[in-house]
Amino acid sequence: MPVEMVCNAFDISRSSYYEYRQRRKHVDVERLALKAQVNRLFTKSRSSAGSRTIKGMLNDDGVVIGRFKVRRLMSELGLICKQPGPHAYKQATVERPDIPNHLAREFTVDRPNQAWCGDITYVWSGQRWSYLAVVLDLYARRVVGWAMSSSPDADLVVKALDHSWEQRGQPEKVMFHSDSNTVSAGYF
Repeated sequence: MPVEMVCNAFDISRSSYYEYRQRRKHVDVERLALKAQVNRLFTKSRSSAGSRTIKGMLNDDGVVIGRFKVRRLMSELGLICKQPGPHAYKQATVERPDIPNHLAREFTVDRPNQAWCGDITYVWSGQRWSYLAVVLDLYARRVVGWAMSSSPDADLVVKALDHSWEQRGQPEKVMFHSDSNTVSAGYF
């Protein structure tokens, strides 16, 4: 079938057809290299870097490129950045009746190592959430021990209490209080 007939059928000019054929033969090696770099940096960021961040990373590597070109390359590669959403923190809905409250909100104590309190919180550490368990002496009103972990489990709490116990000279008969949230109630 002649080219002219096909072009007329689809209402395109012959010059457009021939330009398209030429373009298909030409491979833009520089663009392919840029795409590979963008893909590598995106993967390195664990899918969190957007066009601005990747542009900055490329500029740091000595590549002169604009944000919109990076955005276009990301679009061609099908790369969509994911930003970390809000941390799903499980709140306690009921108090724990099986854990007695000996302190009864009386946070005034007479001497060091009489009563400690503690809690667990989460901290964004750049790549992921980390959990921090802290133990405070209610008399001194200062941190006496702490520990960090990638999960809020019994090991984290035991490490924080062990650290406190060692730091304070292995005291005896220390009352420990924590709130009754689901993260720490079963551990502290």
